[in-house]
Amino acid sequence: MGKVLIVLGLVILIIGIILYFFNRIPLVGKLPGDIVIRKENFTFYFPLATSVLLSIIVSVILYLIRKFS
Repeated sequence: MGKVLIVLGLVILIIGIILYFFNRIPLVGKLPGDIVIRKENFTFYFPLATSVLLSIIVSVILYLIRKFS
């Protein structure tokens, strides 16, 4: 359990550093499956494809952590 928490903490730290130094990550939020509806005084944004992609990436990372720990 301790190894998993250390690895998870390092992953969160790396993601935090990336988000701090790079305001925009390329392609995140601009994938073809993301839904954007703009009206006069209203904008609706639903990042469907981005959510699926991030879910797959997190699932693979967690799978690898469980396999090698």
